[in-house]
Amino acid sequence: MKQSILDAIKKYEKIIIHRHIRPDPDAYGSQGGLAEIIKASFPEKQVYTVGKEEVSLNFLRRLDVIEDQEYKDALVIVCDTANQDRICDKRYFNGAMLIKIDHHPNDDVYGDIVWVDTNASSVSEMIYEFYLFGKDQGLKLSDEAAKLIYAGIVGDTGRFLYPSTTEKAFEYAGELINYNFSRTAVYDQLYELEPHVVKLKGFVLQNFVTAESNVAYMKLTKEILGQFGATAAQASMLVGELGNVKGIKAWVFFIEEEDQIRVRLRSKGPIINVVAKKYNGGGHPLASGASITDWSTVEAIVTDLVKVCQQ
Repeated sequence: MKQSILDAIKKYEKIIIHRHIRPDPDAYGSQGGLAEIIKASFPEKQVYTVGKEEVSLNFLRRLDVIEDQEYKDALVIVCDTANQDRICDKRYFNGAMLIKIDHHPNDDVYGDIVWVDTNASSVSEMIYEFYLFGKDQGLKLSDEAAKLIYAGIVGDTGRFLYPSTTEKAFEYAGELINYNFSRTAVYDQLYELEPHVVKLKGFVLQNFVTAESNVAYMKLTKEILGQFGATAAQASMLVGELGNVKGIKAWVFFIEEEDQIRVRLRSKGPIINVVAKKYNGGGHPLASGASITDWSTVEAIVTDLVKVCQQ
């Protein structure tokens, strides 16, 4: 697959890279990291990264705004997106060829070339692996690409604390820090919280609810978010906090947005993506998500999460 992807990149003069809606550091890291590798390796090519920007991640990369005609005869690559309905910018299907690069379970098979590695800690890890594969065939890694890929690995491994962290992730991170970028700046910008978000964090730690079988959950309505002046995206940054509470096996955040309620599931062991799939979501065995439309579904999801932990 890596050779097929490299051959396609060499073939096309215009390359447009997408990722998922509501992007996280791995989405930006893999999308931007791949773009910077291609730019450094083939400076004559036109390379664009598209999608709706996440303001909190603007320090990593600013995205391109392009016209529809740019997709004519273009190679389109989608990073870190398991399902087509989660691809940001629906023009992804308008190119001449489509490539999927992902590390989530391949439940929605799309693209002319599909490279999925569910053992990878992040798609950023895969992008660095792609560079290593192709460096003898013309691929070059710039300092900017190294920074983006490193940020993506750090983000999706939770600073190397999550169980999904692979030996490769440590190995690749050790190689990436030899490039010219500030690790301290990356960490600070990824993990520093605004004072109002810190106060919301305190509210979460004081008000989360425990259920049977070491399950916990937190409901964050629009009213609660409004009290703290926090966005849904900022609230999502706090999902991992309950993992620090002794005894909790699995937990779920319900975060209300304008038109839906985001369901963010996490686990220290029990496989919880089966719960996400039941509610038209998906993701990794220990970190997944879904969306619901009303609060009446919350009790059913918590009950299903309890059953998973009992098993």
